[in-house]
Amino acid sequence: MSQDPEKPGAVPASEQATEEWSSTRDRAESEARGAELREELAITDERRAEEEEAKAEQAVADAQKDESKKERKRREAEERVEAATKEAERARAAAQERAEGARAEAGAVSGAAVASPGRGEDPKALASAARTEAGAYAAAPPDAVEGPEKPELYVAGAFAGAFLFARILKKIAE
Repeated sequence: MSQDPEKPGAVPASEQATEEWSSTRDRAESEARGAELREELAITDERRAEEEEAKAEQAVADAQKDESKKERKRREAEERVEAATKEAERARAAAQERAEGARAEAGAVSGAAVASPGRGEDPKALASAARTEAGAYAAAPPDAVEGPEKPELYVAGAFAGAFLFARILKKIAE
């Protein structure tokens, strides 16, 4: 039995020895102890409910944070798509302007350009032929890829690679 004098049914040890124990007294003490346990259980249940409510509120706050983060990422992606679309439109417009400029430089097709005058002794014919050849090369885009400056180096590299490959195969076959 507890030594706490405020608990119901608590009796000092000196009085316990002198009192007679009856079934009604045992029953009253049992009911008091049961009520005390139910009270503690109710307090514990209330505390658990408060903790669960706090966890639920935290989960809601986390979900809202995640949702706002995803919304921000979606907006940023839309902005990137919009910027890429605008850049593509600018590039198309610039390419179209370059193409129109190239067409304007080429001019209209004349009979002299279609039927080549040949390369005789006539100075006018030579000038006309030179002008059409230069115009044909000028229409090429400025960023055209040229061939290697020293193709003989590539040939030498290919030969050396083939030689090494043959040596390796020979060693494997031995």
